[in-house]
Amino acid sequence: MGADILQKLQSLRKQRNAVILAHNYQPGLIQDIADFTGDSLGLSVQASKTMAEVIVFCGVRFMAETAAILSPQKTVLLPEPSAGCPMADMIDAGQLAELKSKHPDALVVCYVNSTAEVKALSDYCCTSSNAVELVRRLPANRQIIFVPDKNLGSYVSQQTGREMILWPGYCPTHARIMPADVQKALHEHPDAIVLAHPECRPEVRKMAHQQLSTGQMLKFAAKSPATEFIIATEEGILHTLKKNNPGKRFYTVSAHAVCPNMKKISLEKVVWSLEDMQHRVSVEEPVRTRARRALDRMLEVLPS
Repeated sequence: MGADILQKLQSLRKQRNAVILAHNYQPGLIQDIADFTGDSLGLSVQASKTMAEVIVFCGVRFMAETAAILSPQKTVLLPEPSAGCPMADMIDAGQLAELKSKHPDALVVCYVNSTAEVKALSDYCCTSSNAVELVRRLPANRQIIFVPDKNLGSYVSQQTGREMILWPGYCPTHARIMPADVQKALHEHPDAIVLAHPECRPEVRKMAHQQLSTGQMLKFAAKSPATEFIIATEEGILHTLKKNNPGKRFYTVSAHAVCPNMKKISLEKVVWSLEDMQHRVSVEEPVRTRARRALDRMLEVLPS
């Protein structure tokens, strides 16, 4: 990493009064230069509480949209405009509206990994860490439509005992993690604890010692007396796990656990983004207000 480009980044960050956010799945270099690292919603909430005028979101489009929903007065930049989320794109507003028409009395819970338009048609948003508790608190006499991730939805259904109408979306990166990968990793590291993200296939989750969101993985690994862990989620999180726990060992479950969209942002693109104030992400009204309502309802049900 060149000193010149780092110096330029620092200068631009100050000049633009910008805050740089990096998701846990971003390349290690991007996580290291960020002001905050974490999961998508947590980062957007943190950024909304700062005095920064510009948010540079090193992640994918729906994350930048969420930041724009929560901070409409700030300029939100996505350094790589083609960084999308295949799972978020597996359902659109028209498809959700059609599903809702078939189940008019159902409550719609949408995973935060969704477009602003889908959030706007939902009753509640959720994250992978709070989805179970949110669903537990919803009225028992109401049907629940859960979009777009069938794997997270099946996990929530299993944990809560609630039958839900699941949209058949999924994360391609987590779907590439197979039971054979877990078996191979355990054979190579028999004393390791397996941590799996709820976006994984049900058969992979069954093999895990713990089923955790990225934020929960970071906390669990720090507190656990165990010293070896197999991580069944996108490999970017290993950077922070290793940095925060130098006395412990972390192994990716599979060489295929890589999200190509999360790897599209480079240090140069962050600098160019701040130089040219590109690429701006905004959410127009009334979609923004309606999407914000679904996020606020989540926070009302699950106060911090």
